Amino acid sequence: MSEECPKCPAQTVTDPPKVVYQDYYHPQVVNVIHPVEIVRRHHCVPVPRHCYTYSVKDIMCDNSMMPRGRR
Repeated sequence: MSEECPKCPAQTVTDPPKVVYQDYYHPQVVNVIHPVEIVRRHHCVPVPRHCYTYSVKDIMCDNSMMPRGRR
């Protein structure tokens, strides 16, 4: 091995720095709005309801047409 020369002082050489990234991720709440529109549709549906009307008529009968035993 060679010895260092006493007349030559030791030198230090430094390389340029290397950058090392350490990524850290933090959750961030993001509100996502989903609008929902409710449409209430109303429909008319025919439902039959049966109604009856009555009429009353009085007529006069000729008794001469009835058989004789029933007068």
